[in-house]
Amino acid sequence: MASQSYKITCAQSLHLDAVATLEAKTYPEDAISKRSFRRFIESETADFFVLEVNGNVEGYVVVLYRNNTNLARLYALVVSERCRHKGYGRLLLHKGEELADERHSLFLRTEVAVSNKVAQKLLIGDGFHSIELREAYFPVTQAQSSDALVLQKLLPRYELGEDAGVGATETYVPMLTQSTEFTCGPASLLMALDYFGYPSHDPQSEELEIWREATTIYMTSGHGGCGPYGLARAALKRGLNVRVEVNTDQPLFVDSVRHEQKKAVIERIQQVDIGYLRERNVAVSVGDYTLESLCRDLAAGALVMALISTYLFDGIRAPHWVLICAADDDFVYINDPDYDTLPWQSPTERQYLPIPVKTFSKAFGYGGKKQKAAVILSVKNR
Repeated sequence: MASQSYKITCAQSLHLDAVATLEAKTYPEDAISKRSFRRFIESETADFFVLEVNGNVEGYVVVLYRNNTNLARLYALVVSERCRHKGYGRLLLHKGEELADERHSLFLRTEVAVSNKVAQKLLIGDGFHSIELREAYFPVTQAQSSDALVLQKLLPRYELGEDAGVGATETYVPMLTQSTEFTCGPASLLMALDYFGYPSHDPQSEELEIWREATTIYMTSGHGGCGPYGLARAALKRGLNVRVEVNTDQPLFVDSVRHEQKKAVIERIQQVDIGYLRERNVAVSVGDYTLESLCRDLAAGALVMALISTYLFDGIRAPHWVLICAADDDFVYINDPDYDTLPWQSPTERQYLPIPVKTFSKAFGYGGKKQKAAVILSVKNR
């Protein structure tokens, strides 16, 4: 490498043809499109840099970000065949880490095929560690296996020190992506059930079954989502200890529909669910569920389903359930079951997603009246 002239520079349109050609040679059966590379150049939530050796494009690195979070994803790192084993891959990796660190990212995360031992050696040697195995993640090709290792590195800007926060355990809460647009609550509950030792043998069917049990029937449009009382009822039925925290004793979500008949149905459903919970001595508390309360629950071994507005993350004012797995002085860590909305997004971005405390405080709650709801889940003594 010393005898060759190289530079790593921000990708521009003039690099696209060379990058697309290199990508096609590297991944002939699963190549990133030239159009996607162009979007990375234009996107405010992507860093895209190319490696030039003796004036030729010989590699590139792409790092992706999500609005109002502190998680970065190493989406692509490629070096041409003639320039491999010369240290360029490590240079591009360090560039990606530097870019993520400059954006105040807490973690850099990536997926690597189980069969790609060279990439694993590079990443693990640089401080990445494996957090999960995802089966059948990649398309099956002759060049790589379909299973993927999810690797993660804690970046230096936010060293956690001795205090690793509360709720952070050696066992990660499993990740599950919702299968419909209206089942974020059931998907969040299924993640908690799996973590606490009640895995579903058919998650997609169970997800729909929980929705049938917990739905509010109506919502702003389309199928209704799930309310906290119905989700608590479903969790109780499946063997968990449950507590509900809301900031109002008024029915939730009624302001999201206009017709009085629909409002009445939403109210009636919630009254029935509350009655069911009270008959079984499930606590339903009305008050402000604070960060201090959240941390106490996490420290006691609970997981917390929280109702948030997605506006700060995607610009859409929609109610959405997430599962809170851990927290510290700076971040709330969530498993977000939401869909992957773009071709280059993956569930990896949504597992233990670090949300700054101030951002989470703004996102916690929904609607003009900022109705807040949390369902605290824990395992019963066996």
